[in-house]
Amino acid sequence: MFIQTEATPNPATLKFLPGRTVLDTGTLELRDKSEAAQSPLAERLFDISGVTGVFYGSDFIAVTKDSGGEWQQLKPMILGAIMEHFMSEAPLLAAGTAEQGGGDEFFDAADADTVATIKELIETRVRPAVANDGGDITFRGFKDGVVYLNMKGACSGCPSSTATLRHGIQNLLRHFIPDITEVRPM
Repeated sequence: MFIQTEATPNPATLKFLPGRTVLDTGTLELRDKSEAAQSPLAERLFDISGVTGVFYGSDFIAVTKDSGGEWQQLKPMILGAIMEHFMSEAPLLAAGTAEQGGGDEFFDAADADTVATIKELIETRVRPAVANDGGDITFRGFKDGVVYLNMKGACSGCPSSTATLRHGIQNLLRHFIPDITEVRPM
């Protein structure tokens, strides 16, 4: 088994590509050891000193480290844990655990057409690019011209996430929907 790694815009997060499907649908973000009980692999990864977050996408695992950890020391241990997990053919998720969807959404029923357009733009133009960087972004709400988005994985806490939201996503959405005044993280 050969696992590739890719840097992300967030220097604290590294993307691991095991060359096989990680999650069939959705994404799953695990932010601490207590949440890791949902996944045997995440429990293994959180046992590595310095690991502070695990994010599963369709074909990748993004691992976040604390500021004291160095990738030179962490990467071999993380690669070993991922390889052992997939070679053992153990399930990724504990029984009864489901992938995370977008959560509860909020918007006025009168804005349903606008929200449908926002979701389509996010799904087709934004999410694929964000997934390439080891994260995910989902629609959470729309109110008074403001679009609320949830950023996960490498995008959560990334130094460039504000610029991505403000300049990239906000400009894209405004281009297609002039009524949008702002995009905010949630």
